[in-house]
Amino acid sequence: MAKHIGVRQLKLIDQLVEHFVKNKPIFAILNDGLHSVIENDEGLKKVIHSHKSRIKDVDHLRDKLIRKANNCIEKGEAFDYTTENLFSKINDLVGFRILHLHTTQFEQINIALNRIFAEQRWQIIEGPNARIWDDETKAYFESIGVATSNNERLYTSVHYILKPNNSTPITCEIQVRTLSEEVWGEVDHKINYPHTSESHSCREQIKTLARVTSSCSRLVDSIFSTYNHELAKVAKNISKEVNTNEKKKKS
Repeated sequence: MAKHIGVRQLKLIDQLVEHFVKNKPIFAILNDGLHSVIENDEGLKKVIHSHKSRIKDVDHLRDKLIRKANNCIEKGEAFDYTTENLFSKINDLVGFRILHLHTTQFEQINIALNRIFAEQRWQIIEGPNARIWDDETKAYFESIGVATSNNERLYTSVHYILKPNNSTPITCEIQVRTLSEEVWGEVDHKINYPHTSESHSCREQIKTLARVTSSCSRLVDSIFSTYNHELAKVAKNISKEVNTNEKKKKS
């Protein structure tokens, strides 16, 4: 994996990883803080299914830095990571994921998250950005003012990069996606992370899984759309009946 990297760069990467290890308590506090505010927010409780988080594995960080160093060599660019900028350049040292049932819940989730960010004085460095692959989902996110970008991996996920109210310049990533999309994400992570599988069959099957899980999300969206429409009809009929009874009493 590191065949293109010189000894000097490998030593630098070791220093960067050690710097992260020494400062892990800061990320643990950030992770716990995120968990607490999201767990206890009444607005989010109404629309999310679950959430989970992790602090980046040390070996995964080392591997990521080696890959970035190799990419810099291939492109003829400088590998400009230092102990001073590591925590702001690597945004997923703390990763938080919020899962929900159907797509249209995202609007309320986004409102609740922005309220939390403002209350905690966390700066949004990037996002929300919806990584999408189909026109229908793109139209929904754009209709609620969320930027979109094309995702060739055929799944949908919304990403935020945040800078918490800390003196240490650290960042973290929040992802929001449906439970159906999470199925694909978990399988793909096992097979293709940190290195893409060399199995052509596995890669093709994961592409198929992406389409299946996205179709599942669309079906769930349709179910809840129908359900909410029926509830609205019932409420309208009840209101109409109440008004009719009130008119009869007055007459």
